[in-house]
Amino acid sequence: MRKFVDLHLRPSIRNLDQVEQMIKRSFDLGYWVVGIPLPSNIKQEKIRQLKTISENIGADLVTRVDLSPKTSSELLRNLRHVRRKFEIISVKCNSKNVARQAAKDRRVDILAFSTRFSRKHYFDTAEAELASKAEGALEIDLTSLLFLTEFPRIRFLSNLRKEVAIAEKFKVPIVISSGATNVSLLRGPCDYAALAMLFDLPMSVALRGLSENPLRIVDRNRKKLGAGYVAPGLFVVRDVKRCMNV
Repeated sequence: MRKFVDLHLRPSIRNLDQVEQMIKRSFDLGYWVVGIPLPSNIKQEKIRQLKTISENIGADLVTRVDLSPKTSSELLRNLRHVRRKFEIISVKCNSKNVARQAAKDRRVDILAFSTRFSRKHYFDTAEAELASKAEGALEIDLTSLLFLTEFPRIRFLSNLRKEVAIAEKFKVPIVISSGATNVSLLRGPCDYAALAMLFDLPMSVALRGLSENPLRIVDRNRKKLGAGYVAPGLFVVRDVKRCMNV
C-alpha cells in the first residue's frame, strides 16, 4: 500500500487550532506523513507540542525549515546552525548563486524555485546536474494552480514544464507538495497527481513524488539524526565498550 506524504503544509504554528485542522484534513485525504516549516529558532517544547497534535490524529509530523538566504555565504551560515535541528532542510533559491550553492550542498534536501515569475527561474541544467550528485530534490507546490487564472496560470505551467523536463533528464527526484496555507486549499494525492499531468508529468511519476520520493528523504535524514550516525553509509551498530565486555 502506497503511503502518501505532503511535506509542505503552511499553517500558522501560533494558531494550534489551524495546525490541528490542517493535519486532520490532510490525514482524512490520505496523507500519513505531513511536513510543516518551522522557524529556525523554534523551541523543542513547541516541536513536542506540534508532534503531539499530529500523533493524536494518527499522522507522522516531519519538521522542516525553509531557508531563504540572499547570498550563498548566508546559506552556508544558516546550514551550520539548522542541519541537526530539523528533519528536512529546504532552500528557496531566489538567486543564481544561492541556487548553485544549494544544489551542490548535501545538507540541503529540497530545492524550491519561483515558478510563478519567469525572471526568477533559476533551475537549469547546471543546478540539476549538481543536485543529482548531492541527492537534492526539486519540490513543486501545487496550491498556486488552484487560484491562478489566465496568463499567470499559463506562465506557471510553462515554467513547471521546463523544470520537470530538466529534473527528469538529470534524474533529480521530484517532490510534489501542496504549499497550502489553509484547509480549503488542500486536495487529495490523486487530485494533485492529475493536476501534474497539466505540466507533462506522468501519473506514475507524480504519485512517486507524493510518496516514495519524500519518504526516502525523511527516512534518510532520520537515520542521519540518530545517535548511531557517523558519516554517509557509516553507522554505529554496537557500542565498543559492550563488545569489550563480551
